[in-house]
Formats: sequence, C-alpha cells, structure tokens
Amino acid sequence: MSTDVTAKTPAPAPPGREGSASGGGLLQLMLDGMRRNMRQYGMLMALGLIVVLFAVWSDGDLLLPRNVSNLVLQNSYILILAIGMMLVIIAGHIDLSVGSLTAFVGATAAVLMVNHDLAWPVAVILCLAIGAAAGAVQGFFIAYLGIPSFIVTLAGMLLFRGLTEIFLKGQTLGPFPKDLQKIANGFLPEVGPNTNYHNLTLLLGIALIAFVVYQEVRDRKRQQEFALEVPPLNLFLLKLVALVAAVLVVTLLLASYKGAPIVLLILGVLVVGFGYLMRNAIIGRHIYAIGGNLPAAKLSGVKDKKVTFLVFLNMGMLAALAGLVFAARFNAASPKAGLNFELEAIAASFIGGASMSGGVGTVLGAIIGGLVLGVLNNGMNLVGIGTDWQQVIKGLVLLAAVGFDVWNKRRVGS
Repeated sequence: MSTDVTAKTPAPAPPGREGSASGGGLLQLMLDGMRRNMRQYGMLMALGLIVVLFAVWSDGDLLLPRNVSNLVLQNSYILILAIGMMLVIIAGHIDLSVGSLTAFVGATAAVLMVNHDLAWPVAVILCLAIGAAAGAVQGFFIAYLGIPSFIVTLAGMLLFRGLTEIFLKGQTLGPFPKDLQKIANGFLPEVGPNTNYHNLTLLLGIALIAFVVYQEVRDRKRQQEFALEVPPLNLFLLKLVALVAAVLVVTLLLASYKGAPIVLLILGVLVVGFGYLMRNAIIGRHIYAIGGNLPAAKLSGVKDKKVTFLVFLNMGMLAALAGLVFAARFNAASPKAGLNFELEAIAASFIGGASMSGGVGTVLGAIIGGLVLGVLNNGMNLVGIGTDWQQVIKGLVLLAAVGFDVWNKRRVGS
C-alpha cells in the first residue's frame, strides 16, 4: 500500500486582505504596496518634496500664514477649472476654450453690474447660466455632431476671446460690488472668544480631519468587502497620518492669520461634491467607462453622447464660476484675462494623474496637480527665479508627470 505524500503550500491570501509580515518582510510589504499604488502616492510625495524644498530655499517664507492664504487666493480659479478639466480628460476629450470663456464671463458680469447696475446675485446666476449654455453648445457639436473636441473648443477659444474684446471695447471695466469681491478675497468671520487663532477655521479643520479619516476607513472597508486589493495596513496608516498632519498644519497656518478664505469653502464643496459624483454616482462610472473603452461602454448601454454633452456643460459652468472669482479678485474685467488658463488647467490634470488616453484620474488628483503648479509659481517668485526660467521648469514638470504616467502603464502591463 503506497502513500502519496505531496508538499502543501499555503494558499495565497484573498484579495482585499493583507498578509502578516515581520522585520524585513514588513518593510518589503510596504514597499510593494507603494509600488502598486505609485500613481496614487507619487504626486502627493512630489508635492511634499516641493513644499519642503521651497520652504528651506525661501528661509521659511513659503509657509508663512499670510503666504499660505495668498496661495489659496491666487490659485482658486485654476483649481476650479482643473476640477472640470479632469472630468473632460477622463471622458477622453480636451477643452481649449475655458480660458477665453473665463474672460468672457468676467466681461459679461462687468457689463451687467457696472454698466447696467444689475444686482450682483442676479448677475452671478445669469453668468453661470451663460457659462453652462456655452459649454452645452460645444458639447452638442462634440457629442451629437461628432466634431473632435480639439476643433470645437479651439473655435470656442477664438470666439469667446473675440466677444470679450467686443464687450469691453478693449478696455478694463470695474469696480465690482464689495459683496462680490468678498467671495474672492474675503475670509470667514471671527466668532467665539479670543484664542489667538481663528476659531471657526479651527472647527472646520477638525471637522475636515474627522471626514478624511471616516472616508478613508470607509473606502478601505468597501474595497475589502468586494475582495479588491488594498494597500498594507501599515502603509494605509502612514497615509492616514500624513493626511491628518497636512490638514492640521494648513488649518493652524490659516487660523493664525485671518482664517479660511471664503473661496476655499467653495473649493471644498466642489471637491467633495464632484469626488462623490465620480466615485459613487452612475454618471461618474459612465464618464470613466467612455474614456476608458468607448466601444465597450456603448455595448454596455452607456449613453455616451448624453454623458459627453453633460461633461462639457459642467465644464462651461465651472469656467463661468472661475471667471467670476477671477474678476472679483482683481475687481475688474480685462480683455487679457484668462490667458493660458486652459493650459494651466490641463497641466494640473495631467500632473495630478490624468491619462492622455482617458479613463484615469480623480478630482483630488486635479487639486494636487494644481497645488503643485501653484507652489512652484509661488516658491520660484519668492526665491527670485525669473519668469523665463519658471516656464522652463513648469514645462519640465509637466513632461516628467506624463512620462511617469507612460512608465507606470508599461510597468503595470509587464
């Protein structure tokens, strides 16, 4: 009687669960997790390194509370545009008209409020509607007539720039009502006792930290429930600590100056709203689907034309909002407003993890990409780097980000 003895190997851990490790194995597990999630963590680490570099180079001027507030105010309109542009790029398209549309909406707002004394809330609603209508028209040509988005939005860029010149007659027009200026330049009011900090900003920071922890833990549990791969627990905790520390530092810096800018709250609402839309809503999954594989999306019943139309309508409305914020910040509408804003928004999206082929990217990634550009601009100004070299450096950063995306795809594919 023979006995067949075979060596048994332990079954691999199911996806969505971490294995146990000790010593060098634990370090290797964390490194493997970082490699698998390089797209997610790469730009966050790059942003941190850029902040540290310019903080040291500028003798700490970069992280002065006043400068941090200025960073938010100076980049708010680019970050608004980057959110919309990220959705456009995920859907597999591009929008070259947003800078000109930003200027056109600012000019329209100035004509309505300055020349015709229209109440600013009514003017704001009309301007948002005009931006949505402009995006809808472009979306119709792209989605239903099949004209490439590059051509349609290039025509829109020329059209809206020309209309801006016509509306303003080549001149700067202002000033805007003070209540509207507060949206772009104002801060949250002081409340509560004197604590040497802005109390309302501290409360909002604590609430944001609680929300971030809840969201990260919830997302991780959901991934595990669906047997999806998640980063090792140690790496997840490290990421969570880093996020909480970053939010806490920014909160304390803002609270030690004038508090959180009002436009930062607007950005927060947009990030949370569009982040939820892209992660949890059906239309968000459809945007990823048509950008990732259009034929497969059509076969799955996705109404690709309707989704594309809505993406460009949304981009137009966000461009209008950015135009209002920009005009209110500088208290005037200018024919030269919005120059190269579309390039800044596109660069922020690609630096933040968008893919040239579509189907990849996150709203938070667009914000990170915009902050990378904003910190670069601010830091280079603080240390006295000329505008000529600033353009060279930003071009190299964009090239490196796209090159990293290509390398990451090839690495994953191999």
